[in-house]
Amino acid sequence: MYLSELNIWNFRKYGEIKKEEEIYPGISLELNPGFNLLVGENDSGKSAIIDAIKYTILTQSYDYIRLEEEDFHLSEEGERASDMKIECIFRGFHNNEAKNFLEWLGMEKIEDEFLYFLKVFLIAKRRDGKVSFDIKAGPGDDGTILNGEARNLLRSTYLTPLRDAERELAPRRNSRLSQILDSHESFKNIEGEHYLFSIMREANINIEKYFEGLDQEGKTLQDDNGAKLLGEINKYLYEFSGTSNLESNFGISEMNLKNILEKLSLSLLSAKSGLGSQNLLFIAVELLLLKREGYSGLKLALIEEIEAHIHTQAQIRLINFLQEEAEKSKIQLILTTHSSVLASKINLRNLIICKNNKVFPMGAEYTELEKGDYLFLERFLDSTKANLFFAEGVLLVEGDAENLLIPTIAEIIDKPLSKYGVSLVNVGNTAFLRYSRVFKRANEEEGFLEIPVSCITDNDIKPNIYKSVKEGVSTKYDLGKDRVNELRTERKNRIEGQKVKLFISPEWTLEYDMALGCLQREIYKAVLQAKKIQNSDKYVLTDEKRKEVEEEIEAKYKVWEAEETSEEEKAFYIYYHLMLEKQISKSITAQCLAVILKEQEKAKIKERILTDQNLDYLVKAISYVTDGEDMHD
Repeated sequence: MYLSELNIWNFRKYGEIKKEEEIYPGISLELNPGFNLLVGENDSGKSAIIDAIKYTILTQSYDYIRLEEEDFHLSEEGERASDMKIECIFRGFHNNEAKNFLEWLGMEKIEDEFLYFLKVFLIAKRRDGKVSFDIKAGPGDDGTILNGEARNLLRSTYLTPLRDAERELAPRRNSRLSQILDSHESFKNIEGEHYLFSIMREANINIEKYFEGLDQEGKTLQDDNGAKLLGEINKYLYEFSGTSNLESNFGISEMNLKNILEKLSLSLLSAKSGLGSQNLLFIAVELLLLKREGYSGLKLALIEEIEAHIHTQAQIRLINFLQEEAEKSKIQLILTTHSSVLASKINLRNLIICKNNKVFPMGAEYTELEKGDYLFLERFLDSTKANLFFAEGVLLVEGDAENLLIPTIAEIIDKPLSKYGVSLVNVGNTAFLRYSRVFKRANEEEGFLEIPVSCITDNDIKPNIYKSVKEGVSTKYDLGKDRVNELRTERKNRIEGQKVKLFISPEWTLEYDMALGCLQREIYKAVLQAKKIQNSDKYVLTDEKRKEVEEEIEAKYKVWEAEETSEEEKAFYIYYHLMLEKQISKSITAQCLAVILKEQEKAKIKERILTDQNLDYLVKAISYVTDGEDMHD
């Protein structure tokens, strides 16, 4: 059995939804039977989901759980709810599991088969500063109280976000290690005396002999410090006890299995192990509970911030193993993370995005992604691109030049991407549709991701001047204005929808359009600098080479002035004859241009950019994802 569905009314971030006379849960989340990873920025509701589950079904470590007034949802109007409900629905029962919950099970028809389900719900009320709650189960809305045995079979394994793994694995009363071992089949239903008893009894006898001044064979020890110590204690005890003649001896107390297990510790053999290694050991021990043979209870682990204290490569190994183990061993894992590395390494169908008090599973039935999209994204969704799952806004670009230049332009126009929580993702020139579908939901009525997404792309319709280098090429003017507009509209319709917008360059490519506008001299300079850099073994230009660039530009502009060269011809020379024909790196050019723009007086370069029609599409794309200003055409 597994936790199939979670419904929450008025718990922390998640309120309730009122439609006509019906009241619906603030969130309704369907979970995978195996692996589930909750991602999202801070305060996005990940911990609230984990706690909602934990409060309803409790934990294997018997953590003390107490509902506070602050756990009741606070509305935007400042009103705190007086009632709360959390509902956990379990499915996938085998008969040996179902027998433990017969009083509370319901039946439902799925396709042509009747199957068991178990609905467990926490109902809480807040009255006069006091909070009361009950945990019940049953197929209806009323339910009855679960007995202790049934409650224990539903408990989850829970790992806190800031766990002290070393303390949990150290010997102490009710240590987590002793609880796990005590629940393992190795210590259950033992016929006769457990082997650990004989080990401890022998140790106890030897300890007693030592304090009597004897060795294991009963011979007198030359070093009788133990006997002297015990003798002193008994001497004082004799004086204190009067006629009672009290006497003592050392030994291991409380010889029962639980006490023995509480005296055990588990540690790594390496003396240099740190917090990360201790965490890995702790997780390995917790897996013992989930993989118990013959256990007919719930095999669910809740793990917050799985990446805590673990370095990147260890995170990747751990998440890959857990994902495979969940499928292979039929255990359920629900994890939270802030790590884009982990978000990029799991199957997309196992991902759940928490955003704006809503949850968005990424399974195929919830998104507009196609099967091929999942395969593509799971191969190419690296840690940089996975930042989009944690963003307030997303800029999708199709090349290195945009990737390097847009942050600089955003800063110049006073909309820095980092300030607005915007992720810039370079998707390559064919993947816009695949990545944009990540943000589009199959059923808009259920809500969609309120993340503005700007896709920035080149027009890719060649200008008429292209015929000067190649005859027979279809250009913008051959197609005609109406057809050009139709093609732009067709591209927008393929990409756009919900919060996704497509911004297309007005003429040809980013570099050509810049060369056609107010940044012509700057990009010309950047291309020449890039040419010298890529032909050198040093990245930094000398003053002499900078001077050569300036002289070449001045000479070229004098020729253009004398020949009355058009702006289109100038732009085509800079982009086609210089950059493309001479194979000058676009990325190095972009880096050089970014530096050149930053060196200029900000107010003046800002005004030039904001008034340049060739750069208007970039300004609009940045504005849309930063302040939500939709100036989209």
